Amino acid sequence: MTTTVNISPTSPLSGADHTLFVCKTCASVWQDGKRLGESGGQKLLHQLQQLAQDWDLRDEFPIQEVECMSACNRSCVVAFAAKGKLTYLFGDLAVDGSASAVLECASQYYVKADGLLPWSERPKALKKGILAKIPPLSQ
Repeated sequence: MTTTVNISPTSPLSGADHTLFVCKTCASVWQDGKRLGESGGQKLLHQLQQLAQDWDLRDEFPIQEVECMSACNRSCVVAFAAKGKLTYLFGDLAVDGSASAVLECASQYYVKADGLLPWSERPKALKKGILAKIPPLSQ
């Protein structure tokens, strides 16, 4: 199950070519099969939402929360995806202090025609946590 987070009411997700996916289950504390309190992923999502209010790309690069991205041992997890571009999956992100780096890297991704994010150009928080670089679907 996914839920769209509308940062801007003028730009629905369906009209956007880029999406920032954020796992909201990451870094959860569980007891007796139930999640306790707010997860690290939810905290990161809220931080991203707050920062994105002043982000130049908020209308072009919506944030979409995802129930689970199946990288539970590498939380917190985000992904950048766009039509005709590489898709990146990043994990091992700190709950506190990585939101601005995520948006900075998303901005870099946005301006690259192919989405290629060289290691040397990525913010420090996203240099070590790459989990996948997936080729674009052929057109």
